[in-house]
Amino acid sequence: MENLYDVVVVGGGPAGLTAAIYLARAKYRVLVLEKEQLGGQITITHEVVNYPGILKTSGKALTDTMQKQAEYFGAEFMIAEVTGFDLSENIKTVRTNRGDFRCFGVLIATGAHPRSVGFKGEEEHKGRGVAYCATCDGEFFTDKEVFVVGGGYAAAEESVFLTKFARHVTILVRKNDFSCAASVAEQAKNHEKITVLTNTVMEEVSGENGLNYVRYKNTVTGKVTEYKSNETLGVFVFAGYAPATEILKGTIELNEHGYIVTDTSQKTSADGVYAAGDVCIKPLRQVVTAVGDGAMAATELEKYVAEMQRKTGLRTNAPLPKSNQATIGVTAQETSEIGELFTHEMREQLDTVFSRMENSLQLKLHLDNRPVSKELEKFITALADLSDKLTVYVDKDNSYSENLPCVMVCRADGTQTGLAFHGVPTGHEFTSFVLGLYNAAGSGQKISDDVKQQINSIKNTVDMKILVTLSCTMCPDLVVAAQRIAAESPYIKAHVYDIRHFEDLKERYKVMSVPCLVINDNQISFGKKNIEQILQLIPK
Repeated sequence: MENLYDVVVVGGGPAGLTAAIYLARAKYRVLVLEKEQLGGQITITHEVVNYPGILKTSGKALTDTMQKQAEYFGAEFMIAEVTGFDLSENIKTVRTNRGDFRCFGVLIATGAHPRSVGFKGEEEHKGRGVAYCATCDGEFFTDKEVFVVGGGYAAAEESVFLTKFARHVTILVRKNDFSCAASVAEQAKNHEKITVLTNTVMEEVSGENGLNYVRYKNTVTGKVTEYKSNETLGVFVFAGYAPATEILKGTIELNEHGYIVTDTSQKTSADGVYAAGDVCIKPLRQVVTAVGDGAMAATELEKYVAEMQRKTGLRTNAPLPKSNQATIGVTAQETSEIGELFTHEMREQLDTVFSRMENSLQLKLHLDNRPVSKELEKFITALADLSDKLTVYVDKDNSYSENLPCVMVCRADGTQTGLAFHGVPTGHEFTSFVLGLYNAAGSGQKISDDVKQQINSIKNTVDMKILVTLSCTMCPDLVVAAQRIAAESPYIKAHVYDIRHFEDLKERYKVMSVPCLVINDNQISFGKKNIEQILQLIPK
């Protein structure tokens, strides 16, 4: 049965990826669904030094390798948002915005998202001084005074990372000491650019066009400290995570905090449904415990699926492992043809996307004299060389001169689709740019009839600017959603800007966090959003 899987894994972080490796290697057909970006929260960690057997790596590099291992054994992957479950029957259904998938077993590995603390001004100043990702937003606070709220592993580690940018970092620890390993805490305590204040809570932040005032309190002595500055301040919150289980309420048992209740084998309250990683009740949320959960759940699911196959008489198609020869056997000539910018593996993935494009596109380049323009021209030319459905046109008449360089995605006849990228769409924005091409070249990624109707009901002109950095792991989700809307409607534009090259935009919109969405030049919001959330912001 084409749409039947042995196991559907919901969540592409370390727990889900590990389970996919184990299941695919055991010859079970497994599909990993991830609504944003494979790798999970660990991808924003710039340095992982406590994973056994690996001296030092980045979170993204570690999970990229996990994904490749799973793909090698035949695991399938899809970027899709799960919208519901039917877990009551022998054949379970996982509903997504890209269709329904049936399976014998389900693994929930949706992880958790950063938790707000609730001090006065936190919500108001998100993206304007209050941030939750050092990797994404640390650069905005170069030579600034920065405060960190939190006392766990992330607070200690990310504070050290922030010293690469900030003039000084003050950590406010609610308890009398850090709650993480002493070796990690000592790095923060002994750093010359870090001050640690224990038994201290943040009470208020405020300011105009950014933060310039914070107030915090020592809970033991009662002393209140006010810090005012003529310069912009930064406040980074690392106060733990909230489980991503909203969609599961009423389906399986959750505890009072929303975490999934499991037994020692990672089984939930529903037969055939297991959970792994940060979404579970556990005393330690680290990559090493997530992969352990994933391995345990996978081995239990192997037994469950085998029993269901016997019970139902149904069999799935066995996964097709990727041959070593597919990678090792690349000749020097093939490597030369692919070029420096795209590996053989990337070329294979791009070929798949390009083959599904329904129409040809013209990539229109508008350049200036900066080096980044030469970089953009080289990149887009190399990309277009990979498909006969893409052509490049360089505007030599300077018909467009706003925020250069940029590449506009146009139809074959030169008319605009509404999609554009200002800068060079590499890093985390490479995949979102390619998906934008796919969406602009035809029917694109599947969206529900209701969403399509909402988009088509918009008849007024909508100009969306999405401000990103290429190192931000949360930006692509917003970019893909905004571009999907623009690809569907002739009235809507979605222009993406690598904010590093456009200081004027950063100053105009007072951006201190990414992603940032600007609608019609006056409505500004921060953080990742899906299509439905963006549509709620667009004026009708």
